[in-house]
Amino acid sequence: MTAEPVTAPRPSGPDAPVPAGPEVADPRATRRRIVSGAIIVVVGIIAILAWGLGANPGHAAFSLSSSSDKVHIPAIRVPGGTAAIVLGAVIVALGAWQLVRGFPRRAFRWVVGAVILLFALAFLCWAATGQPGTPIDLLGALQLSIFAATPLILGALAGIVGERSGVINVAIEGQLLAGAFAGALFASVAHSDGVGIIGAALAGGLIGALLAVFAIRYLVNQVVLGVVINLLVLGLTSYLYHALMQEDAQTYNSPSVLAPIRIPVLADIPILGPLLFDANIIVYLMYVLIAVVDVGLFRTRWGLRTRAVGEHPRAADTVGINVRRIRYRNVILAGLIAGLGGAFLTIGAVGSFSANISSGKGFIALAAVIFGRWSPRGAIAAALLFGFTNELQVLLSVVGTPVQIPSAFLAMLPYVATLFAVAGLVGKVSAPAADGVPYTKE
Repeated sequence: MTAEPVTAPRPSGPDAPVPAGPEVADPRATRRRIVSGAIIVVVGIIAILAWGLGANPGHAAFSLSSSSDKVHIPAIRVPGGTAAIVLGAVIVALGAWQLVRGFPRRAFRWVVGAVILLFALAFLCWAATGQPGTPIDLLGALQLSIFAATPLILGALAGIVGERSGVINVAIEGQLLAGAFAGALFASVAHSDGVGIIGAALAGGLIGALLAVFAIRYLVNQVVLGVVINLLVLGLTSYLYHALMQEDAQTYNSPSVLAPIRIPVLADIPILGPLLFDANIIVYLMYVLIAVVDVGLFRTRWGLRTRAVGEHPRAADTVGINVRRIRYRNVILAGLIAGLGGAFLTIGAVGSFSANISSGKGFIALAAVIFGRWSPRGAIAAALLFGFTNELQVLLSVVGTPVQIPSAFLAMLPYVATLFAVAGLVGKVSAPAADGVPYTKE
C-alpha cells in the first residue's frame, strides 16, 4: 500500500502570498503606448496627404556626390509624390505596430528617430518635386548636418560624463558660450588656432569647476545652479564682447577659421569619405572623444567607478571610492569637452564671436542626452538628428518650395524635433539614480 502525498495547507489571512497569475499591464504604459502610436499614425497621414498627394507632378532629384569626387554617383531621381506616400505609409505602419503591439522600450527611441527622419525625407521629396535646375545636394545637406551637430555632440558628451557621475549639467549652454568666447579671443590675440582651442577648452573647464564647487561642496540645487551659471556667462561674455571685441575687433575678434584636413584614401570613399574624413581638427577630436567616452564608461575601471558614483554613491563609498573626487574630476572634464564644442562655434565655423552665439545649443545637447537615455551612442544619434532638422531650413531656402514657408517656421524645426523627442514620445526615461542628489558622509 503506497502512502498518499501530503499537501501542505495553503496559508490564508492578510499576509498570505498572492498566487501567481497572468501579469497585469501597467495602465500608464498602455496609455503611453496608445498615445505615442496615435501621434505617429497622424504624422504618417500628414506625410501622405500633405507631402505625397500635395506634391507637384514630376520627379525629385537628389545628388550624393560632388564634381570633385573621384567616384561619381549618379543623381537619384524618384517620383516625388509617390516616394512621399511610401515614406508616409511606412510611418503609419510603425505607428500601427506601436498601437497594437508596442515596440520594446530600448528600441522605441530609434523608431522615433526613424519617424522624424522619414517625415523629413518625405518633406524633401515634396519640396524637390517639379523644381527645375540641378538636383538637391543631399550630400552637402548631410555634411552640413554633421557640421551643425558637432557642438551638440560635444555638449551631449559633456552632459553624459557629468550626469553619469551624479551631477546634473544644465550649464552646458554656459560652457559652450564660454568656450566660444575664449576660443575667438585667444586665437585672435595669439594668432594661433591651437591656442584658441586650448583656451576654449580651459574656459569650459573653468565653468565646469564652478559648477562642481557649488554643486558638490556647497550642495546648491543643481538645476537652479546651472541656470544661474548660464545667465552669468551670457551676461559676462556679452559685456566683454561689447566692451572689448567691438571696440577693437581686429585685435580681439578676428580668428581664422580652421581649414579642413582631408585624409587621403579615406576621403575618397563614396558618400562616407566626404562626410567623415574631410573636416577640421575639432571634428576629428570629436571622433576621438566619442570613442574614449563610450569605451571608457563601459569598459574601464574609471567608467565602472563613475557609474557606481552616479547610481549608488553610498555603496561606492563603502568600497573605498572617493565619491566627491570622482564627481569633481568628471564635472571639470565635462566642462573641457563642452568648451571644445564652443571653440567649434567660432574658430571652427564662423570665424568670429557674437553675443549669445550658442543660441540654446546647450539645451538641445541636454535634450539629446535625455533622448539617448544617457548613452553616448544614443545621444550622438539624437544630436545628428537635431543637426539634420536644423540644416533643413538652409537647404530649403536655397532650393525653394512649392508653397512659400515662413523662415521663422523653418528656424524652429530643430526645437520642435527636440520637443517631440523628449516630451513623451521616447517613453519613460530614467536618469542615473543619484543624478542631482548631493552626497554627504554621515
